[in-house]
Amino acid sequence: MKTKLYFLFLIIIVVACKNATPLVEKPSGYQGQGKSPVVPTTSKPVQKQYKNTWSLNDSTVFFSNQFDGARLNGLVHDGNDHYTIWITAENTPINVSPWYAFKVWSTTKKEVIIKLTYQDIRSRYYPKISKDGILFKAIDSVNYTEINPGEGDFGIKAAPEAIEIKVTVTPEPTWISAQELYTSTHVKQWIDSLTTNSFTKTYSIGKTTENRDLHLLELNQNNSKKAILIISRQHPPEVTGFLAMKSFMETLAGESELAKTFRKKFTVFNVPLMNPDGVDNGHWRHNMGGIDLNRDWQNFNQPETRAVRDFLKRKEKEGHRFVFGADFHSTWDDIYYPLDSTITGPENNIVFNWIENISERLPQKQTNVKPSKDLEPTMVSRTYFYVAHHMPAIVFELGDNTPRPFLKQKGIVAAEELMQLLLKEYP
Repeated sequence: MKTKLYFLFLIIIVVACKNATPLVEKPSGYQGQGKSPVVPTTSKPVQKQYKNTWSLNDSTVFFSNQFDGARLNGLVHDGNDHYTIWITAENTPINVSPWYAFKVWSTTKKEVIIKLTYQDIRSRYYPKISKDGILFKAIDSVNYTEINPGEGDFGIKAAPEAIEIKVTVTPEPTWISAQELYTSTHVKQWIDSLTTNSFTKTYSIGKTTENRDLHLLELNQNNSKKAILIISRQHPPEVTGFLAMKSFMETLAGESELAKTFRKKFTVFNVPLMNPDGVDNGHWRHNMGGIDLNRDWQNFNQPETRAVRDFLKRKEKEGHRFVFGADFHSTWDDIYYPLDSTITGPENNIVFNWIENISERLPQKQTNVKPSKDLEPTMVSRTYFYVAHHMPAIVFELGDNTPRPFLKQKGIVAAEELMQLLLKEYP
């Protein structure tokens, strides 16, 4: 029977979480999404999930969504230590990114089976498991069962309709999540860990609908007016993009001679968590305005995009020139979304040189490239960065199941290659 690529990716992530060397892969054939539709970005209602701890099976088994990043909308006990969980989105229509995260424990050690079902969508994310809510690993494949497997070789159609997982629960909670948990608290802790250096600082550039800070990390060693902008996590479940960005930023802030030289000539601005409300509320896609932020870079109806827009304008008035921008995301597989150089001209060639250099250093995983020829409407971050601020820019996508060691390696390589290119371009 022909093995589908979907299963291959599930195997890869299990291997990765055991710190295996990234596998050599052929291109997946994933050619990215089609043209992004123009959608209204005025706020619309969001259904906040009911926060609760459920006591089931005569109060011997407990489930909870009472933590940041959780998503569990309802469940039933089916008997014989079998439970069915219901996962719904914050509103609709919505991208196919059914996020889930919950805790489970019992009064005595036992084995339970949990079925995950979703609102009008199939199961996208392979379950991760943790005993402390911090360190996660992919669930063992022997404890994972697909229900009504999908058709085709890739994407949501190849995904199962539902999944069942077998878990040994104890009086100590077990976390089960679609991806690793990186809430606004975790991200702020990471930012703060980098600000021990004299050339780093962090500050808020705005507030979200729920009054969370939109934190910015600045690397500024020599007050250079040449600057780059890096953002991440416009969409809450896109953790792999954040992990690559995290490695990327740590490399820029590192102690290598290349990084030291780079920081003398360039200032780095980083918004690592663009959608803290969506992340902490366990959203599939949207912010608390019920909107996909990466469709709001023309009308700026949402506080998060307005904050970055106003920050860029303010910095340009202070004399900064932005020479590069990157927006880290996650999707079905690694893919780059640059602007087509036939539209932008040679000033955008640095983006394609960067892609080529990364690919040469990481030949074991060839990444697809899908340039866009659309400059209007700006709508998405990359296009706005280029049109409004003349900075070469790219959407940098990492696969949902890309091995975690490879994500870190790719972030390092991407940072090193970008530093070398910019130092050559702006000596």
